Amino acid sequence: MSDIKSELLGKINAKSAVVGIVGLGYVGLPLAVEFAGAGYRTIGFDVQSKKVDSVNAGHNYIGDVVGDRLKNEVESGKLSATSDFSFIKDVDAVAICVPTPLDKYQQPDISYVKGSTESVAKYVHEGMVIILESTTYPGTTEELLKPILEAGGLKCGRDFYLAFSPERVDPGNKQYKTKNTPKVVGGIGSDSTEVAAALYRSVLAGGVYEVSSPAVAEMEKLLENTYRNINIGLANEMAIICHRMGINVWEVIEAAKTKPYGFQAFYPGPGLGGHCIPLDPFYLTWKAREFDYHTRLIETSGEINTGMPEYVIQRAMNVLNKDKKSINGAKVLVLGVAYKADIDDYRESPALNVVDLLIKNGADVTYYDPYIPEYKHKGKVHRGAPELTDDMLRKADIAIICTAHSCFDYDNIQKLSKEIFDTRNAMKDIKDRGNIELL
Repeated sequence: MSDIKSELLGKINAKSAVVGIVGLGYVGLPLAVEFAGAGYRTIGFDVQSKKVDSVNAGHNYIGDVVGDRLKNEVESGKLSATSDFSFIKDVDAVAICVPTPLDKYQQPDISYVKGSTESVAKYVHEGMVIILESTTYPGTTEELLKPILEAGGLKCGRDFYLAFSPERVDPGNKQYKTKNTPKVVGGIGSDSTEVAAALYRSVLAGGVYEVSSPAVAEMEKLLENTYRNINIGLANEMAIICHRMGINVWEVIEAAKTKPYGFQAFYPGPGLGGHCIPLDPFYLTWKAREFDYHTRLIETSGEINTGMPEYVIQRAMNVLNKDKKSINGAKVLVLGVAYKADIDDYRESPALNVVDLLIKNGADVTYYDPYIPEYKHKGKVHRGAPELTDDMLRKADIAIICTAHSCFDYDNIQKLSKEIFDTRNAMKDIKDRGNIELL
């Protein structure tokens, strides 16, 4: 065992290593809190001064991070944040947790990963382990990060260690958090894998699964979310078919769930949302083109899912037509704009496209979401109603449930609304269904 590897593993075992987390968003901040809570001196790095100031004040801005835990770790001196990347020189381990969005051409935008790696590379030193957690295409760690980090003369596997370990954050999940979700780790060489895995094992309770390379770990993450994307696409297509046949798709799915093997339930809705499932398959289709392969199944499911907001509008039009009303000039109340229930995250939420399409068709749109008082979409700020009043429900020609928040009073919504289009089966327990149209 090399002296550098032995020393770094010794620091990990003793919890004396200093850990840096680059990017303090939905992935990075919970991870920083876990490292600090495990006893590591942890430094968070972010270019947004607002996030840095919030962390240093002990103020939580991520729903899944318990506010008291963040405050306690800051007050104990274990956790701090900075925009000064020169402090990288003081850390032994760095996890890069920055966004990897798509550009306007639906191609991977890895500028945040590249920029963060370049910032780390200025201060990289012997005896470090660098781990990329941002979802990306297979080959990023070896083809992009490694050359940048080696540009100063240090060599991966000899002077420092480099690995990929995909984030698996699921906002709002009550059972699985950063702490107890299993980790996959693939390093450049066995030493990198061993060191990175040891670091995570010293903090997390979900176990660490080691793979042979960063590319395997990168592809594994894309498989996870492409699997979900395709199966949700199937559920959405089944919903369209079932509606035409006069069959309740939700009842069909519940019946299929009774099979103890060979079936996992996925549910239809107004489209896909979140920071992973709508985006990750595009990373795979983009990379596949390099190998002369056209990802037909993935792209077909993408077409189905991205078309759901328009399908929702058409169905809403049909409901209004029954009352001899046009969508042009109709008062439409959209309930929920978060991409899933009981969270304040609206990234890629299909509800945003539903609202845009309603406005485009001339509807008078009001939205209410207790978690999201306002949001910005395509450069425009939308402000929601401060509360859901009985008067709002009575005056709306149709209420469209886009997010099944558990705090909504569905009994009251049913009693006071003229028409309801439920895209989430949120009102499944309501007995009087005369004014409820189900996706």
